[in-house]
Amino acid sequence: MTIQFSNTYAQLPDRLFARVSPFAFPAPSIVRFNNALAADLGLDHKQLDSPEGAAILAGAKTPDGAEPLAMAYAGHQFGNWVPQLGDGRAMLLGEVVTPAGARFDIHLKGSGRTPFSRGGDGKAVLSAVLREYIISEAMHALGIPTTRSLAAVATGEQVMREGLEPGAVLARVAASHIRVGTFQYLYARKDAEGLQALMDHVIARHYPECASAETPALALLAAVMARQAELVARWMQVGFIHGVMNTDNVSIAGETIDYGPCAFMDTYHPSTVFSSIDRQGRYAWGNQPKIAHWNLAQFAQSLLPLIAAEPERAAVMAQEVLDAFGEMFEAAYFRVFQAKLGLTGTTEADRALVTDLLHLMAEDTVDFTRAFRELARGLAGDDFSGVKSLFASESLFEDWLARWLSRLGNERAIAATTMLANNPAFIPRNHRVEEALTAANQGDFAPFETLLKVLSTPFEDQPNATQFEAPPRPEEIVHATFCGT
Repeated sequence: MTIQFSNTYAQLPDRLFARVSPFAFPAPSIVRFNNALAADLGLDHKQLDSPEGAAILAGAKTPDGAEPLAMAYAGHQFGNWVPQLGDGRAMLLGEVVTPAGARFDIHLKGSGRTPFSRGGDGKAVLSAVLREYIISEAMHALGIPTTRSLAAVATGEQVMREGLEPGAVLARVAASHIRVGTFQYLYARKDAEGLQALMDHVIARHYPECASAETPALALLAAVMARQAELVARWMQVGFIHGVMNTDNVSIAGETIDYGPCAFMDTYHPSTVFSSIDRQGRYAWGNQPKIAHWNLAQFAQSLLPLIAAEPERAAVMAQEVLDAFGEMFEAAYFRVFQAKLGLTGTTEADRALVTDLLHLMAEDTVDFTRAFRELARGLAGDDFSGVKSLFASESLFEDWLARWLSRLGNERAIAATTMLANNPAFIPRNHRVEEALTAANQGDFAPFETLLKVLSTPFEDQPNATQFEAPPRPEEIVHATFCGT
């Protein structure tokens, strides 16, 4: 099988990775293959969606031209420093260049032990793989920068977690898998040469405009910060909670990466947490902006040797960039929420409209996605009975509604169109995801396929899929999610 690989990361200093060999899975088979993504990448889906392709995408066979490697990185996990992490259950198979000239990693998650496994088995279970497949593709359909899922591959073996579960590998695609933790790994080792090589690589690959800056490292910090501010604002726009915003899970390219204990809110509250391991609420929905800022500060620290020769001067220069994050994020946040409310232009009253509505939603335990979608439908059809029914404090909501309609003035038609394009009807609701995964573990993939299809057009009304809009009944509520490690 021929895949035209172009492996630039493998040309970096070898302390940034470890070469890995194929893992002998007993019977790899394709569970789900993303034909559309394969076409975008310029790959032959007929070749890959085959027994030979299954072996390649499981990491059991190395195709010609690939240079499989496990990437080294460090990171702060829940604020605690870990000097060496790395791909303990994954490998970078190689890089491909699309017909449009864009470069993407093909990365295998669950492909077996590596030198960074730290006692783990290096494997993944089918439910975790399908979960990431569903949510990453849903995020893509929502227009949010993300890694993508190329294929879910069953390995033909059972993996021990809470009990025995079917094993699987996720073949995922990203602009790159370089993380804040990759820079931290080199900084902690005082590896100035390695830092320079990594920065040059990142700038050439993701931020070429930074190469001509007076201080490229400072320009890179600002560019990464801008993408992170926009990304986190977009997460919050759809009620997404990453769940594990460790520095090793922050992509330098500004994509959502490492879907572990993530989830979408049902009932709105800023302190909402789903991750079973986030017992202090560090990564709650409302905490994501300040955690993003904290993570960027760790990135800035790693860049200090490249910003200026004098540490004190470098720190001052980096801090000046970091100080702009709050205003940058706030602008992105209110811009996406203005779109959710169909507001154009900016007035001081707009911020109050956003915050007051969210406050009412929290007080009345209103479903986040449904409230905004019903508000959009109400404006489009001039009938707000649907959204009114969601609020217990009817008079307070009607007061807010009157303020909002007054702000819209005679631009209601345009606002309705904007709102319907920015407020999804469908998200990967946790109970529907769990329903699909339970069925898949029993060999029934029909619910998985149905859910994927519905989520592929989240902003379109789908009369035959209204059950996927509905919030969970009390007995269906998912209170905790797990990373699957």
